[in-house]
Amino acid sequence: MSTTMSSEPAIPSTNEELAEHPTVFAPDLLKDKVVLVSGGGSGIGRATAWLAARLGASVIVCGRNEEKLVEVVEAMRARDLDADFEPLDIRDRAWVERSTATLWERYGQIDLVVNSAGGQFPQAALDFSEKGWNTVINTNLHGTWSMMQCHARRWHAAGIPGSLVNIVVVPRGLHGVAHTVAARAGVVALSEAVAVEWAPYNIRVNCIAPGSVQTEGWAVYSPEARAKYPLTNPMQRVGSPWQIAEAALFIGGPAGGYITGEVVTIDGGGRHWGEIWTTGKPEYFRDATRRLDAED
Repeated sequence: MSTTMSSEPAIPSTNEELAEHPTVFAPDLLKDKVVLVSGGGSGIGRATAWLAARLGASVIVCGRNEEKLVEVVEAMRARDLDADFEPLDIRDRAWVERSTATLWERYGQIDLVVNSAGGQFPQAALDFSEKGWNTVINTNLHGTWSMMQCHARRWHAAGIPGSLVNIVVVPRGLHGVAHTVAARAGVVALSEAVAVEWAPYNIRVNCIAPGSVQTEGWAVYSPEARAKYPLTNPMQRVGSPWQIAEAALFIGGPAGGYITGEVVTIDGGGRHWGEIWTTGKPEYFRDATRRLDAED
């Protein structure tokens, strides 16, 4: 019996492509909603912002690189989409609090917050410096928590529902970035815990865990490592930010109204299949694989 892999879907990588890429959702799915996307200047955050705007939402993108934010917002406005930006470093708690107050005053409410901001670099854990470790933890864990709590307090005080979607990482098999694995595991644990605490306030909290998804952030990984990413899952291809965006807006939007405390893993089945070595697979493990695959 022969098997045939399905054709690899296109990966939209420019604002123009994101403006036109097909979606499964109705164009008014998020009409009259306000969606805030951290890390909205690139990658998964940018794709999520584009999709939310195309589905009728008023979208705010925030992040540290104002130039990228402006580029995205101007491209959206050129297509008559409702978009704005807010410079923000989520590592700075006071800044998050000021930004939250500003945006709630400007818009009256925010319905969905997608926490896509984050960062990491491939490196053996033995070589982490204190500064490198703290930078990743402060961004991916502390920063995400600040966004979660600041907006949850607003929803609670106003007595209105809210939704949080946190972009994390695949829960197993990801190597060479132990700092972000640790930080994102903390985000998952936080999300599961507060999903229970905040359910009486009609605040939903969920996570999306992407596997090998092709974004601009791939530039930090070696060409050799990137070349093997399609082999890290049984579908033998990489995913796109658009696919993650559609999942985030499904689970965070009206269609996911009965979903909270969940982690949706989108990795082409990779967690059932293999490993992702961001730093290249060490010879010790290569040798073990060769011996495992060798004929008796």
